[in-house]
Amino acid sequence: MVTLNNVRLDHVTSFGDAVFAFSITFIAISIQIPTLPNNLSEFEVVNKMLQLIPQFEMYFTSFVVIGIFWIKYHLIFNKIKDSQSVMLWLNLILLFFVTLISFGTSMRFENQYISTFILYALILTATSSLLSLIWIHATRYNLLTDDDMTQRQKKLYIIQGIIPTLIFASSIGIAFINLQLAQYMWILIIPSQIIFKRKTHLN
Repeated sequence: MVTLNNVRLDHVTSFGDAVFAFSITFIAISIQIPTLPNNLSEFEVVNKMLQLIPQFEMYFTSFVVIGIFWIKYHLIFNKIKDSQSVMLWLNLILLFFVTLISFGTSMRFENQYISTFILYALILTATSSLLSLIWIHATRYNLLTDDDMTQRQKKLYIIQGIIPTLIFASSIGIAFINLQLAQYMWILIIPSQIIFKRKTHLN
């Protein structure tokens, strides 16, 4: 009889890959294509296409964020040797929030209100936090493939995971001052991760 404690880890990550792929695909098809009547001039067509720029900016940002989450997801599970019931539930909750990313992006496509940005930022904050919780759970219950990993390394990986969470959470406050700046704050995740790895020599 299959129980939650002996679900194959490759099945877990394969399901995760499918959810990440769905989320990105749904964001792409959510871009609102403008209606182009046959009697429009070329100038008017170009103008309508330029109106899509904010949506493409949001799509690009969301694509990068989901890509970072997907990479982090595999980096974590590549270091885990076995599945366990609590971890599987954490994984399901994580993937639930991953699916909500497409919902948050769609809300941002519709309008540029601060409230919709905050909703989206909260979704990303929760997603990032759950990735860290999965890692913390794996280290606490000795589920890592590398038995020789030091406590310092384990803590550094936790800190590395918390950095994106802090950036997403901080962007909520920045949104009340400058909404566009708050959105572009998320791009800071990439250089911050690179710098952290170089300073700490993490793999």
